[in-house]
Amino acid sequence: MATLQGVMAISLWSLLALLGALTTAIPAFQLLFICFSISALLMFTGRALRKRPLLSRPALSPSQWLVGITGLFGFHWCYFAALKRAPALEVSLIVYLWPLLLSLLVAGSGRRHLAALGGLLGFGGVAMLIAPSGETVLNSRTLVGYGLASCCALLWAGYSWHLSRSRGKVEDIGWVSLAVALLSLLVHLATERGHWSFSALEGLGALLLGLGPVGGAFYLWDRGLKQGNRPLLASLSFATPLLSSVVLVLAGVNDWRLATGVALVLIMLGAGVANFKPRLPAAVKEGDVSG
Repeated sequence: MATLQGVMAISLWSLLALLGALTTAIPAFQLLFICFSISALLMFTGRALRKRPLLSRPALSPSQWLVGITGLFGFHWCYFAALKRAPALEVSLIVYLWPLLLSLLVAGSGRRHLAALGGLLGFGGVAMLIAPSGETVLNSRTLVGYGLASCCALLWAGYSWHLSRSRGKVEDIGWVSLAVALLSLLVHLATERGHWSFSALEGLGALLLGLGPVGGAFYLWDRGLKQGNRPLLASLSFATPLLSSVVLVLAGVNDWRLATGVALVLIMLGAGVANFKPRLPAAVKEGDVSG
């Protein structure tokens, strides 16, 4: 069940591009404030339904606060900053190194070679979808953008790895979301011009983002990494841009491409390789026991 919840989080992240297209007029950090506020509201709603105190003290250690806020807020800050300095396709490609890094972190000591091979196949599938055009001119600004995108990959892989080793409650995501919402509001007020006169479509897009890919999905990912099949989830994370492409095709935004089919094969092959467990012959097993 926990692994399924992790897969649901990946599926929700695939809706980010489609829902994001509905909210392009809303400044980035203002949208983050809205989404993470909705994420925190999910926790308070759950507490109210279970008739628990709404404002009881969160059981988060200083390290959990630090990792949670750095992972959620730091990732998005670096991502937006990278997009201002480097082309979106290249930024996305670098960011999607995080499943490869996570695969290596959660793999057992004797399985890292399979995790690396499977991760490289999965990353190859991502590259087929969002490969750079080759027309980018390298300069100091672009290199900074690439560096920030690399930070995104490191931050999300590290955050996810920390979740896989943590014994905290899933609802702790709500408290971290509240802190991230407040930080996002401060950055928005300091750096952006507000857009609060939403159209009905913009309001719906922001609400669905908060309930899904930029909010509710974090609770599902938390449960999946703490209690589910971590190597499998790390491998399947490569499918996020693939699923996003399929969603955009179904919505009539993009056309189907051969690269989408090739990416599907590579990502599924990579997941299979990374999670391959060879069967030992019965005689070998008995020999190990008798020895």
